[in-house]
This record gives sequence, C-alpha cells and structure tokens, in this order.
Amino acid sequence: MAESWRNWSGSVSCEPERIARPEDEAALAAIVADGTAPVRAIGTGHSFTPLGETSGTIVSLANLSGVVEADAWIGTATIQAGTPLHEVGEPLLAAGLGLANMGDIDRQTLGGAISTGTHGTGPTLSNFSSQVVGLRLVLASGDVLDCSEDQHPDVFAAARLSLGALGVISQFSLRVRPAYRLHERTWPEPFEECMAQLPARIAATRHFEFFWSPHDDVCALKALDPTDRPVGVIAAPPPATGRIPRYLGPERVDWSHRIFPSERTVPFNEMEFAVPAESGPDCMRELRDLMRTRHPDVAWPVEYRTLHADEIPLSPAHSRATVTISVHQAAELPHRAFFTDAEAIFRNHRGRPHWGKLHTHSARELGGLYPRFDDFRVVRERLDPGGRFLNAHLRQLLLD
Repeated sequence: MAESWRNWSGSVSCEPERIARPEDEAALAAIVADGTAPVRAIGTGHSFTPLGETSGTIVSLANLSGVVEADAWIGTATIQAGTPLHEVGEPLLAAGLGLANMGDIDRQTLGGAISTGTHGTGPTLSNFSSQVVGLRLVLASGDVLDCSEDQHPDVFAAARLSLGALGVISQFSLRVRPAYRLHERTWPEPFEECMAQLPARIAATRHFEFFWSPHDDVCALKALDPTDRPVGVIAAPPPATGRIPRYLGPERVDWSHRIFPSERTVPFNEMEFAVPAESGPDCMRELRDLMRTRHPDVAWPVEYRTLHADEIPLSPAHSRATVTISVHQAAELPHRAFFTDAEAIFRNHRGRPHWGKLHTHSARELGGLYPRFDDFRVVRERLDPGGRFLNAHLRQLLLD
C-alpha cells in the first residue's frame, strides 16, 4: 500500500509511489536519478502550495541534517538542506555565530526556507536565499554540481531560490555574522496610530513588524534591535484586551535565534504577497476595509513586514524595496472566497506571491512581475529538459 503524504496545514495531500529517505548524498543522487517522476523534495511541509505534491517520488531530506562546518574567520557556515531551522541556532552560537535574520517560524527545513524565499523583517535585510554563498545541487541525472558566484554562476543565481525545479539541493553554505543578542519589545496600539508612525518606526528599528487584529482594530507591534544587555526578562507583557494578547510577550533580551521565532501550534492557511514598499500602507488599508466589510467573520490577523531588495531571479523582492503582507485563516475554516478577494487587492499593487503560500498566479502573469523570469526558465530547461522535477503546480508556474 502506498504511503500517503500531507503538508502541515492539510491543504495538500497525495499518495506518491514512494517516499524515499536517503541517508547521505550518494543515496540521494541515486534516488533522484532512478525514482519515478515527478521527483519532489520535501522538508517539514510548511508550504501551503502543492510544491511537494506528486504521484511519483517524494524525497524526504530529514536524514540530511546538521551543521557541517562553521567558520567564524570567514563568516560562513555549511549546513545540510534537511536541517530544521530550530536546530541551526545553537550549533552556530557555539561557534560564536548567528544568522543575519530569521522569520517568526523556525519549524521549516533550511532547504525549504531557501527554496521558497522565506524571510524575516527589516528594511536593510534580505531573505534567506540572499544569504547563500554556495550550494550542492543534485541534477536529474544524479550528477552533483557545486555552485557559487565563481562556479556555474548562472545556475547559482537561479538555484538560490528555485522551488526545487532545478534539482535537489543537498547542502548550502551561508553567509553568517558574529553571534548577537536582540532586545524584544511588543505593545498594542490602535490601527490609525500605528499607521501614522509606521515609516519612522521602520526606519529606526532593525526588525519591525505588526499584526493587525480585525475584530479589535488594534495592532500588536514588535520591535527587535541588537543590544549588549545581558540575557533576561526586562518587564512583564503589556496589558491588552481582546485577541491581541497572544502576540504580546515580555520585554526581554536573548540570543537572536531564540528571539526571532514565535510558537505557531494551531494549523492555518496563509496567503502572502510582496508589494513595492511605497504601496504597503495603501494595500494594508484596502485589506482592512475588505475584511471589515465583506469578510467580518475572519478573525485571524494580518501581518506586515519589510524586506530589502535583492537580485535573485525568482525573489519576490527582486530589484525593489518591499513590504510583505500576509492574511490567514484557520485550517479547518473556508478560506477560498476571502483569499480570492485579498489576491485581487494584491494584484492591483503588482504584488508578487510568496512561493510557499496560497495564490493562483501562472507563468503568463509571473513573467510580467519578474524581470528575470525567463532567465530562470532558460536555466531550468537546460538542467532538466525532460521536466523530471516538474509536478502540475510547477508546470502552471513555469510553463503555462
């Protein structure tokens, strides 16, 4: 009987012919070359889109895990692609190092986070993919290609954010920085007050974001800044009413990898788009109006973050300073009508979808949003002309 697979939220499920769990890179290469197509690599299934769906071969990278090397002298770390993000911080700290940025969930694998453009927040900070300085790519033939700016630079440029469409990445080398502590502050604020001070707070804070609660019309604001203060709790959580308290915590100081993530135990579905930074406030206001008029039953918050521009072909922040806005709905509740209306607003602001979060875009639309979209497709066609890594979802994104 075939082994079934489902993603974290339950939005995607399939029964592949085989779920393979290679123990090393050599076994991974053999599976990629010989397994029934489409061959799809998975991490922890935190993508809400059907990136991992296949009737062929699923490759779990769970056994390709761990920090291979951390070099404080040159500021890089080599990490296997199946390593969960929550298992990266402590080994790096032991070497006196830390990641430049992280998102607010650390359950994903490094391979999944990089391959979908996962990010944190900060106007001077880019996504995970931009931290990659080298990688090992297992091609459709089973051959392994080492890529960097000096080795196969065109493949490297595309592979830093590739959706698993070029091959299966076994490990990454990342640019890291000396270990650092962060001072975290959270507080509630009415929506209009938050928006009035938004530009100043973004400019003054290394990591700033907020969650807007539709039922309270109140925002939970979070500010993180590097500090030399010792680890510890500084003050109790601020008082709040309604639904906001779950996003408020004590004022505290800790090492960066312990501060960035938040606990997310209740399954949900999510849509996120990256819009030009100058469009962020207007887009946020339009979503607020939508939820208060057409979808007043949606209780889940809207998240607002910032992202620095980069030059990665499929990065949602390619060549523009960016604001990312995320909408959510509980996994057990209907989301399609709400997400369809929200996506229409994002489209009007030339939003680019987060690759791991729900959207309905196809190659025809994406080509107009990404200046180097065709560059990526040329590399993909050269490396995998038979479409060995293409499932139906990727064909919609890259071919249709």
